[in-house]
Amino acid sequence: MSSIGTGYDLSASQFSPDGRVFQVEYAVKAVENSGTAIGLRGKDGVVFAVEKLVTSKLYEPGANKRIFNIDKHVGMAVSGLIADARQLAEIARKEAANYRSQYGVQIPLKYLNDRVSMYMHAYTLYSAVRPYGSSVIIGSYNEADGPSMHMIDPSGVSYGYHGCATGKAKQAAKTEIEKLKLANMTTKELVKEAARIIYLVHDELKDKNFEMELSWVSADTNGRHERVPLDIFHEAEKSAKQAVEADSDSDTEDM
Repeated sequence: MSSIGTGYDLSASQFSPDGRVFQVEYAVKAVENSGTAIGLRGKDGVVFAVEKLVTSKLYEPGANKRIFNIDKHVGMAVSGLIADARQLAEIARKEAANYRSQYGVQIPLKYLNDRVSMYMHAYTLYSAVRPYGSSVIIGSYNEADGPSMHMIDPSGVSYGYHGCATGKAKQAAKTEIEKLKLANMTTKELVKEAARIIYLVHDELKDKNFEMELSWVSADTNGRHERVPLDIFHEAEKSAKQAVEADSDSDTEDM
């Protein structure tokens, strides 16, 4: 048997001769075939932005949202298989609710991150189950600790981030995020940047239609995770389109 997947990809609990777990790699590939999701952590909060690809004109607008409310103070943006992501959102909600009923306070994000990442990792250990085909970005804000954000891969690996991206155009999005001075930016500034990055990395040729989703959790929202208000959303969308047009015009001039 060769180590390119033949026979070694039948179980999530089996290593190939060169030490790879193909089922986990396939789950990562499922995420890479999905729309881009980004998270930006500024000085007073966290902003989530998602490029939700629309594969049919017959779909109702706003269906199958990819940003979830986990608790009052925690938001989650997902990339990958939407059914798997919904299950993970439900697990996160149960963990948050259990912590609240046990201790009487909101769950700190680091504990929620640990519990969800361990849950995702458990699904890479047994042959009876398969890894989740989703990456999730979770973020929260409170006055004492400030903003915090984590991203969890299908393998269960998680890191804390100032800015992160997952999905189809994650590399291009990361390049744009690295140009920003995130620690000095407010959430209102980050909303515009997040919208600009989503529009910039969207591939017009392969995927015609998409819906952008924006949410934030910050000092302005009193630590609550909420959808970005419509007036700010439309303003961010408008400036994003203008920035992309200006970028494409400069590219044609260079030619």
